[in-house]
Amino acid sequence: MIWIDLEHKKPTDADIPGWQPWSRQTWTEWLTESEGLVKRLAALNAAGDLNARNKFIDDNSAHWGKLKPWLQAISHGKCWFSEAKELYSHYDVEHFRPKKEAKALDGTIRDGYWWLAFDYMNFRVCGNVGNRKKGGWFPLQDGSLRSSYEKRCEESETGYLLDPIDIDDVKLLAFDEEGKAVPVPGASDWETCRVMETVRRLKLNEHEALTEERRKIWAKVSDLIGQYSHAKSHCGDGGNPAAKQKMRDLARQMRLSVGPTEELSSVARWCILLRNDPQLSRLLG
Repeated sequence: MIWIDLEHKKPTDADIPGWQPWSRQTWTEWLTESEGLVKRLAALNAAGDLNARNKFIDDNSAHWGKLKPWLQAISHGKCWFSEAKELYSHYDVEHFRPKKEAKALDGTIRDGYWWLAFDYMNFRVCGNVGNRKKGGWFPLQDGSLRSSYEKRCEESETGYLLDPIDIDDVKLLAFDEEGKAVPVPGASDWETCRVMETVRRLKLNEHEALTEERRKIWAKVSDLIGQYSHAKSHCGDGGNPAAKQKMRDLARQMRLSVGPTEELSSVARWCILLRNDPQLSRLLG
């Protein structure tokens, strides 16, 4: 999982690699159209015609589809949940809070967050391996506030699913040498529960191609660390220029492995971080 600072990103931004920025007028028109679509949804909802409301959402899916290239560009072409590019299948524009119905842990269904169907702050990029299984799953902790169209309080809900646009959520997910996504060391019981439910519902460990690639990256970075330690042992007091150059080359490779454009860079980061070596940790920036 990678952190996406969606709150401070816009399709008008000119500093996103691979993205041709929209004009301010185009972006304003998209937002205005979103507002109009939500008003139509509100009218259908008030009339009690939920089937028509949900069909209206489906019929206008092209609206959020317009943002798909931008949403992919701001993550350097990576799924926000798995951090994979192709291993996790084709990308969907996933609604973090489900738009039609929301399912609890026990399968109980409540109405979805239809008023967020066209709100780009509710959009996430997700490979359809995980998105197909997630579906309308969005359980809340017992006793949590529940947002509604009449009483909006999404920011105060206590949900299970880790959110890529919440940096604190992203920090709860770690990886091990077997390529498995695991809770961060020291996670509380509730944090551990959130991680494990997210991993299960999004198939972050169940998809074998994904875990196998993580294992390969872990093994590759472990080898770099081993070579780095060997060169360091030959460096002595700095009087071995060849060993020092070898260390610099290996350090550069490790820095690249944790860069934002690299696939599964979080795995490489945790491989380095769990060595508890301050010199190696400095490579993480």
